[in-house]
Amino acid sequence: MDGEVLDVILQVSLLVFVVSSMLAMGFSLTMPEIIEPLKDVRLVLIALAVNFVAVPVIAVGIDAVLSLDQDLSIGLTIMSAAAGAPFLPKLAGAAKGNMAFSVGLMVLLRVVTVAYMPMVLPLLIEGVDVNAWDIASSLIVLMILPLAIALFVRWRYEDIANGLQPLMAQTSTIAIALLLAAGVIVNFDDIVDLIGTGGFAAIMLFLAGAFAVGFVAAGSDPGTRSVLGLGTAQRNLSAALVVGGQNFSDNPGVVTFIIVAGIVGLILLLPGAGELGKRAEAAASA
Repeated sequence: MDGEVLDVILQVSLLVFVVSSMLAMGFSLTMPEIIEPLKDVRLVLIALAVNFVAVPVIAVGIDAVLSLDQDLSIGLTIMSAAAGAPFLPKLAGAAKGNMAFSVGLMVLLRVVTVAYMPMVLPLLIEGVDVNAWDIASSLIVLMILPLAIALFVRWRYEDIANGLQPLMAQTSTIAIALLLAAGVIVNFDDIVDLIGTGGFAAIMLFLAGAFAVGFVAAGSDPGTRSVLGLGTAQRNLSAALVVGGQNFSDNPGVVTFIIVAGIVGLILLLPGAGELGKRAEAAASA
């Protein structure tokens, strides 16, 4: 298939997935259900500390151990500062985790990321200049607005919401399948190339470390542990790409690393979430 066609499929499937998944969540939940888990101040503080303190520290440690070249080091640092992946509710659903917490956590992390990246990245990477509005605009248009519309429909027209929710859920599932397939094909050479540079090892270590710290820090509740573990490991690809593309256009390896890390992370975390879901079902039946 032509490369340009695959690029279009990749971009469209990403947009469709993000919007349809937000609509599906909004049609199935109410605002109080989303806010309720975030009333746990201790859990919120842990989630923020894990995502915005522990994960960047993990990235620094990986960079030091593997002695990554400049582009890979910058890409890893940017990824570590970008939290709040739009894929989290889908991963949480596969893991049979706390769905309301997954939506609330995703929105919280994305909002904090908008303020966090412009302040922290200039301290971590010399010469970087981050425009907060460029990150916030995608958050508002692609996530907050569809979620708000769906929540309103759920509030005023529950029957309509119940009818649309399965359609949006199915649409998001098809879109993520296309996204993964197109992403692997388009970036296959880059994935292979990273294996010999230490970049692939950095991605694997980063995913494992971020998941572990989120999973352990969340406490004893299985539904919360799976959500925070998955939400910490899967980073905010769109925010990372905005920063990488705007600030390092002369360093193509930076954006390449971010794209590959996002695709590989999703490929590994989806089956991982499914395994967590099987364990949750087994524990519930027992």
